Amino acid sequence: MYASREDIGYDFGDDSKVGSKPVKPNPNIDGGWAWMIVLSSFLVHILIMGSQMALGILNMEWLEEFNQSRGLTAWVSSLSMGITLIVGPFIGLFISMCGCRKTAIIGGILNALGWILSAYASNVHYLFLTFGVAAGIGSGMVYLPAVVMVGQYFQKRRALAQGLSTTGTGFGAFLMTALLKYLCIEFGWRNAMFIQGAISLNLCVCGALMRPLSPKDIVSEKYVVRSNSEDNQAKALSHSAETIKSNGVLSEEPEKKEEATNEEVLDSVQHIEIGGKSRSGRNMYGLRILKTVSQLTVRVRKGFAIWYSSYFGAASLFTNRVFVAFIIWALFAYSSFVIPFIHLPEIVKQYNLSNQNNIFPLTSIIAIVHIFGKVILGIISDLPCISTWNVFLMANFTLVTCILILPLMQTYVSLAVVCALIGFSSGYFSLMPVVTEDLVGTKHLANAYGIIICANGISALFGPPFAGWIYDITHKYDFSFYISGLLYMVGIIFLLIQPCIQKKQPREKSAEEAQV
Repeated sequence: MYASREDIGYDFGDDSKVGSKPVKPNPNIDGGWAWMIVLSSFLVHILIMGSQMALGILNMEWLEEFNQSRGLTAWVSSLSMGITLIVGPFIGLFISMCGCRKTAIIGGILNALGWILSAYASNVHYLFLTFGVAAGIGSGMVYLPAVVMVGQYFQKRRALAQGLSTTGTGFGAFLMTALLKYLCIEFGWRNAMFIQGAISLNLCVCGALMRPLSPKDIVSEKYVVRSNSEDNQAKALSHSAETIKSNGVLSEEPEKKEEATNEEVLDSVQHIEIGGKSRSGRNMYGLRILKTVSQLTVRVRKGFAIWYSSYFGAASLFTNRVFVAFIIWALFAYSSFVIPFIHLPEIVKQYNLSNQNNIFPLTSIIAIVHIFGKVILGIISDLPCISTWNVFLMANFTLVTCILILPLMQTYVSLAVVCALIGFSSGYFSLMPVVTEDLVGTKHLANAYGIIICANGISALFGPPFAGWIYDITHKYDFSFYISGLLYMVGIIFLLIQPCIQKKQPREKSAEEAQV
């Protein structure tokens, strides 16, 4: 019921070569500098996702400062969270051209600039641009490279590494909530945002730690010998990327010819530069500019070609049916996790449980257990006898069940139990990069995961306002949870249907060949 990237064949490599070519392993794979990458990603999750989870503190300050409606003011936080994820596919283009390190550093500067400019906001609409758009895009430019780099540096313990790095979201929710609350009380919300902008510059340091691997180290990953248990699990979905192969493979010859032409241009510029040493300094300066522009043009064209082929070329990611089902699932999944964070306080107030909730908030229960859920599910998924795909599906089933039964709980203890289950099962977020990489391979991870988090961003952007709109009509939050839970279930059904279809197709083909 699960396939690894080698079985799916998205790397367009010869399967017969798997395990047959000895490759000297890089000491930084699954060890060494790989743990610095985990630390970098952990800090990114604290500074970005943790800060977004703590925006409720600033939201109250904005309501008091600008005297706007709750719905309009809430769009500031929604835009920031949504745009961080929605820009994923376009950040994949930056990664293809500039690499993860440069993309993350630029994103850190843009995110800090968004926080600092927001300190001078005169109205809510100003915050839409500075905090919602500018800081949101900057956050997306750091978040995606942080996830992609962990996937590149780990092979055997990818799920555990992703689980450890993404626990920064839970830690950040506590740290940033306390920090922003303290800064707002002591210095006011404007100075608090200015200070937070300065703190966000540490994202540039996190980006600098993202040392790129050589292409040889990334390619050699497909020659790693897999365990027998993985081979047995992989056969079920082995047909999921045969469609890609049948539709054609990216032609390597034109690409090589183009690279050769570009190299000739650069070489000619170099020869001219050497021969012109006796000429004036002005001509030398012009030749250096020409050389720099030529190199930049080559890099941009090559990066855009990789990005374009991943989405619209013969080897498009969208020809992978399981991956398309994964996108449909992502469109409904994230809102089911965000809605309880936003609407639980109102539900507690309706049930007259505010006193108990003030002692230990239900949202804090979700955040605490969420940390342990990511780590534990990552450890379980890395066991040789366990399928990551099955763990991922079981966690989804648990979460959707909790979302559907939460409105039926009317005591603090029952709500606390359901919230704990929500926090633990939502730990599957740490498995999303692992599942994505298994579907498309490391080479296409940046673009593929960019699409997935874009779908999550759409869900985060429209899910909470939709739940509020349902409440305005029915004056109850029950239907918000029921509708989001049912839509979430539809996404899970898509994940279940596609593997069955892919598994059935090879059997029909073999039967026809037997008749012939």
